[in-house]
Amino acid sequence: MTRVPVARERPAPLAKLPLTASQFAGWDAILDARSPAEFAEDHLPGAVNCPVLDDGERALVGTAYKVRGSFEAKRLGAPLVAANIARIIAGRFADRPKSWRPLVYCWRGGSRSGALTHVLRQVGWDALQLEGGYKAFRRQVAADLEAMPERFSFRVVCGATGSGKSRLLESLATMPVQVLDLELLAAHRGSVLGELPGAPQPSQKAFETAIWAALSSFDPARPVFVESESKKVGNLRVPEALIARMREGSCLRLEAAPGVRVELLLEDYAHLVADPPLLREKLECLAPLHGRERIDRWHALAGAADWHGLVADLLEAHYDPAYHRSMFRNYAGASSAEVLTVRDPSRGAFLALAHALAQAPGA
Repeated sequence: MTRVPVARERPAPLAKLPLTASQFAGWDAILDARSPAEFAEDHLPGAVNCPVLDDGERALVGTAYKVRGSFEAKRLGAPLVAANIARIIAGRFADRPKSWRPLVYCWRGGSRSGALTHVLRQVGWDALQLEGGYKAFRRQVAADLEAMPERFSFRVVCGATGSGKSRLLESLATMPVQVLDLELLAAHRGSVLGELPGAPQPSQKAFETAIWAALSSFDPARPVFVESESKKVGNLRVPEALIARMREGSCLRLEAAPGVRVELLLEDYAHLVADPPLLREKLECLAPLHGRERIDRWHALAGAADWHGLVADLLEAHYDPAYHRSMFRNYAGASSAEVLTVRDPSRGAFLALAHALAQAPGA
C-alpha cells in the first residue's frame, strides 16, 4: 500500500524574553489570550484582551481538569476555545491586512495562546507566540525593577502638602523632560484623602508593570523628575530599589504661602468638598492620630462650609508635622535643596516654572 505523506505544520515562531518596552511596541498588536479577570489584574504594556476562555469557562475547564483529568478538560474546552477564537477573528480582526503581525501570549505560553496563534497563522498572519507567557514577563519585570533604578539619576521634587508637587510634575510632563509620576500611575495622591474619584487603584502587579514601562522608555543619560514619595502610594508599594535610589537623588523644594497651598488643595480635592459624607468618612480615619475633639472641630468646619478654615487647620495640625517628620529623614537632600517659590496657583504659572526647569542645564 502506498503511504500518503502527511504535511506537518511547522511550529509557530516564538518571541523570547527578555524584551524592552520599545520592542513590545514593534508588533502591530499584542493579544492577551487570558481571561478578563487575569487581564484586569495586569497585562503587557499595550495589550488588548482576546480571551479564548472567559472567566466562567476557565473555571469550568479548570474544575474538569482537577476532577476528571486532562483529556476531559480538553474535550470540554476545545469547542469553547474554537467558538471564542472564531468570534474574535470575525468580530475584531476581519479587516486586518495580510501584513498584520501580532504577538500573542497567555499565562505560561501554553495552549490558550498556542490555539489563537495557530488559527491566526492558518489565516495567513505572521502571529508570534510569547515564550513563557505572562508568567515569564512578570519574572522579567520583577528582576528589572531590582536593577533598572541604578541606571538613573533622579531629580526629586520635595515640598509640603499643597505646595504643588503633582502640579509641577504634570506640567513637566508636557516638556521634553523625563517624568516618573508615581501618583498618576498609582491613581492616588498619597495621603489619607488621596483617593481619586472614579479611579480605583491598579493592582500591585499592574503598578509595577507601569513603572517598568516608564523606566524602559527613559534615557539613563538624562535625569528623571519624580515626587518625594513615601514607600507606599495609597495601598501600593513603591519597589524597594526604586525608592532607595530616589532617596539618593538631588532635591528641589517647592515653597508656597499658606493661602496658595489652600487654593491648590481646594482645587485638587474639589470632589471631597462636593461629597460631605465621603469627606466625613475620610476625616474619621484620622481619629486615632488626633482624637475626638479635633475630628469634631474639623467636622464642624466642613458642616459650616468653611473650606479654607478646614484645609488650613488640616495643614497645620496633620500634614505639616507629618511632612517634617518624614521628609528630612528620608530625603537627605531636602534640607539643602534648591528652593522654588510658588506664588501663583494657576496652571499657567506651573507651566512657566516647568519651562524654566526644562531649560536648565542637564534637564
